[in-house]
Amino acid sequence: MKKTKESPAAEPAKGPLKIRIDGKEREFDIENPELPAWIEDNKLTAGDYPYDKKMKSEEYDETLERLQIELVKAQAWLQATGKRVMSLFEGRDAAGKGGTIFVLRQYLNPRTARNVALTKPTPTEVGQWYFQRYVDHFPTSGEFVTFDRSWYNRGGVEPVMGFCTPEQHEKFLDETPHFERLISNEGIYFFKFWLNIGRETQLERFHDRRWSPLKNWKFSPIDIAGITKWDDYTKARDQMVERTHKQFAPWIIVRANDKRRSRLAAMRRILLSLPYDGRDLDAIGKEDKKIIGEGPSFLEK
Repeated sequence: MKKTKESPAAEPAKGPLKIRIDGKEREFDIENPELPAWIEDNKLTAGDYPYDKKMKSEEYDETLERLQIELVKAQAWLQATGKRVMSLFEGRDAAGKGGTIFVLRQYLNPRTARNVALTKPTPTEVGQWYFQRYVDHFPTSGEFVTFDRSWYNRGGVEPVMGFCTPEQHEKFLDETPHFERLISNEGIYFFKFWLNIGRETQLERFHDRRWSPLKNWKFSPIDIAGITKWDDYTKARDQMVERTHKQFAPWIIVRANDKRRSRLAAMRRILLSLPYDGRDLDAIGKEDKKIIGEGPSFLEK
């Protein structure tokens, strides 16, 4: 599909979209309630995902409960010691960020476990140092804070959709490692998750949102506009990970086509990284190296 000169805020094109995937031109109409077979057949295995079946619900539910019990222990340790945890969840639209955060926080005491999901900046915030409005939400003593998207909006969405200038984007990539070194030096347990999904996976989730009476509020014009910008988002993501993946603030990549496996993988990584009292390593289990790793090298798999 040819790029237009319209602003990103313009009304997205109506009707079927032409999409090229793996060298084949496909047609996708979000307004058609029937999901195309080529999406249905590849929604789990898209992008060379290593599993062809979802984790069974019984196994997922049992494992999830064990990990949630461990998270409650970890929160008690934070409150007793004053330690702080901050976890960013990033990924393409429909990657599963909100669902992962939900199960992570489901049984934590909300008084000391906050989620931050900021709307677009106010005129006052636009005039501030870029990181300033995020710093206002950092954890205090004993807190566990999750971010559903973060300052990394400027690493992906903003440059792709034209919401920042190339100069602002480059400045962000240059300054972010220095900013995150300060977080590390402050002693905060800091996690950066990128939930990685295949293209057919994203299209299936968009379609599900569009036609679900419970989830259609999640679907926006930005989602439609982004459907044809997959390659642009990929380029921005790769550059962002390459420039901001550091030993003191590594990118944790989770292959997230199966939401059940990806949620458990993120929770497990956090629990294995916190030296809380009473930690049960058998209950936490081992990481699935097929779907979780770090940095550009794992992203390329």
